[in-house]
Amino acid sequence: MTYRVLIVTADAGDCSGLQEMLGQARDGPFSSERVRLLSAALARLPAGGIDAVLLDLSLPDSQGIDTFLRLHAAASSIPILTLCALEDEALALQALDCGAQGYLLKGQFASYLVAQSLRNIIQRQNLEERLSQERARAEITLNSISDAVIGTDMLGNVDYLNIAAEHMTGWLREEARGHHIDQVMHLVDSETSAVAVNPVGLVLRQNQPMGMTAGTVLVRRDGSNVAIEDSAAPILDPSGEISGAVVVFHDVTEARVMAMKMAYLAQHDFLTRLPNRVLLNDRIAQAISLAERSGNAIALMFLDLDHFKYINDSLGHAAGDQLLQLVAQRLSACVRNSDTVSRSGGDEFVVLLAEGRDMQDAGLTAQKIIAALSAPYAIDQHELHMTCSIGISVYPADAESAEALLKNADTAMYHAKESGRNNYQFFKHAMNVRAVERQVIESSLWQALDRHEFILHYQPKLNLKTGAVTGAEALVRWQHPQWGLTLPERFVPVAEECGLIVPLGRWVLREACRQTRRWQEQGLELASIAVNISALEFRHADFVAGVQLILAETDLPPQCLQLEITESVLMRDADISSGILQQLKDIGVQLAVDDFGTGYSSLSYLLKFPIDVLKIDKSFVHAINANTGIIASAMIAMGASLHYKVVAEGVESQAQLVFLKREQCDEGQGYLFSRGLLSEQFARLFLHKSVPLDC
Repeated sequence: MTYRVLIVTADAGDCSGLQEMLGQARDGPFSSERVRLLSAALARLPAGGIDAVLLDLSLPDSQGIDTFLRLHAAASSIPILTLCALEDEALALQALDCGAQGYLLKGQFASYLVAQSLRNIIQRQNLEERLSQERARAEITLNSISDAVIGTDMLGNVDYLNIAAEHMTGWLREEARGHHIDQVMHLVDSETSAVAVNPVGLVLRQNQPMGMTAGTVLVRRDGSNVAIEDSAAPILDPSGEISGAVVVFHDVTEARVMAMKMAYLAQHDFLTRLPNRVLLNDRIAQAISLAERSGNAIALMFLDLDHFKYINDSLGHAAGDQLLQLVAQRLSACVRNSDTVSRSGGDEFVVLLAEGRDMQDAGLTAQKIIAALSAPYAIDQHELHMTCSIGISVYPADAESAEALLKNADTAMYHAKESGRNNYQFFKHAMNVRAVERQVIESSLWQALDRHEFILHYQPKLNLKTGAVTGAEALVRWQHPQWGLTLPERFVPVAEECGLIVPLGRWVLREACRQTRRWQEQGLELASIAVNISALEFRHADFVAGVQLILAETDLPPQCLQLEITESVLMRDADISSGILQQLKDIGVQLAVDDFGTGYSSLSYLLKFPIDVLKIDKSFVHAINANTGIIASAMIAMGASLHYKVVAEGVESQAQLVFLKREQCDEGQGYLFSRGLLSEQFARLFLHKSVPLDC
C-alpha cells in the first residue's frame, strides 16, 4: 500500500531532501506532494488522500506553534510531524504536547529510521482510527438497545453505563464513574426489602456468569423501585484474564404485572372473581397438610343452587350472571377470611372451612349460608328468590384427599336435593354405596335395551261389583343377568336422570300394545291396557306422534290404550298439559290421572282435562280401616259426579275391598287380587273372566 505524504514547507532544500528520503525508503512505498503555504495546506486537506503531514513551523504565511494548531484543528485525524531547526527543538516539543506525532530536525532527513517511524505512525493512527470507529459503533449499539448495561473494573467500581442504564438507575455515566456497583445499582428483595446480592460481586469472585435472584427490584437514585431481571458476566482481556464485569438488565415491571394477572385469571373464576377449581385444589391440599400436622379437622361444602336453570330460561343469562355474582358475595360474607369460597362451575360452589372446624361448626355455617342465600335478590326490577342444597364432607373422617373430599361432598349434595332441596346433608359412607350402585345401573341400562333384558308384567284391574277382569296395567321389569328380576323402583329414577327413560318408555308402550293386540287375535277381548307415562316422555316433542305411530305399527284400536299420567306431571304446566291431552284424546286413546290426590291439583284445571279415569293413590286406600276412609270416599264421590271411572290402586285387604264396594268405587287393582303376571299367566287368568271377591 502506498502512503501519500503532504510536505508543507517553503524551503526547497528541505523539500528535496524529504522527497529523496521518502522515495528511497525501504519501508515505502511513499508518494508525496508539496505546498509552500499554510493556507495552501488548509485548502488541500479537505480533498482527502493524505496519510501524513510533514509541517514546517516556519512558513511565509504562518510562524510558530500557531501554525501547528491551525493545521491540527483542520485535520485532527491525520498524523502530523513538525520540521524544525535544532535551535527550535523546544518549539517542536511544544507541538508534541499539543498533539503532534513527532518531529524531524532539519538536516537529518537521510536516516532510514525516519521513513520507518513515519510508516509506524501512519499505521498506528489508522489502527486507532479503526478502533475509535469500532468503539463509536459499539457505543451507538449499546445506546440503541433497551437493556441497561453497566461495566465495572476488578474492584466493582463502575466505569461504563449506557443510556438505558442511566435512565433506569438515575445515574449519569460521568457521575457514576468510580462509584461501587452496589451504590449505583442498589438491589433489594421485592417482598422483604432486604438488600439483595448483586451478581457482579459473584462474577468478580468466581469468574463465571451469574443470574439475579428472582423477585429482585432496583432502587433507583430517586428512591423509586423498578422490577428487573439481569445477568452478569466477566470481561476478559486479550490474554483471557478477567479484567472486570458487565451486568445487563431490563425492566420487567409490566411483565410481572401481566404474569400476576395471568396467574390470577388462571386461578380465579372470570365472572365471580372467586378461586376456581385449580386454586381450590391447592388450598385443600394445604389445609389437609396443616390439619394432618395439627390433628384438627377441615370441612368441605359442595353447594348447588336449586332450579337456577329457570332463572336463565326466564330472564336470560345476563340476569343469571348477576345472580351468581350476588350469591358469591353472600357466600364470602358467611365465612371467615381464612376459609375459601370457590366457584366450581355453572351454579355450583365449594366452600373450604379451614382447620379447627368440627361437624357442629360446619352445620352452623351451612345454616347461615342457606339463610343468606334465601333472602330476596333485586335484579333488573325483579325480586328473585333462590335456595340451595349443600353437601358436607369432613377430613379425615370422610376422606383423606382433596379429590375424595370433593366427591363425597358432591354425593352428599345430591342427597340434599333428594331430601327436598334447601337443606344440607353430611356425607355418610352409605351414600357412596348408593352412588356406586347408581353408576353400575346407569352403565348397565344402556346395554339392557339392546340385549332385550326388559320384560313386562301385567297386573289385572277388576270390576269391584262383578269381579270381572276389565283390563291390565303394564309394569316394566328388568331381567338383569346378575341381579335377577329387578323392580322399576331401582332403575327407573336412574333412567330418568341419564336420558334413557324416553326410549325405555317407547319400548314399554310398543310392547304393551303388541301384546294386547296378540291377545285380541287369540280371542281375549281385553277392554284396555294401561301404560304409565313419565314426565320426560309426556313433555317430549314427538310424544303424540310416537303414540300414533305405535298404534299404527301394532294395529291396536286407540280406545284399547289407556295412558296414565300422574297428577303432578299434569299440573307442572296445566295449560300445556291440557293441549297434549286433547291431542291424545283426538286420537281416541283413554286418559287416566294416576296417583290422584298427591299432586295438589286445582279442580278447575282438572275439569279442563279430557280425563276418562281417576286412579286413587294407594296411600289413601291404605288409610282405609274400619273407622275411616273419608278422603277415599270423597274422591270416589267426586269422580262419580264428574262421570269419571274411578280405580283404587293398592288394594291389599278385605277391609279395604268392603269399603270400596260400599262406596261404589268402579274398579280396583292390588295384591289382594293379583300381582303382576307374565303374559301367559295373565291370559290364563283372563280366561276365567273374573276373580272371586270374598266379602
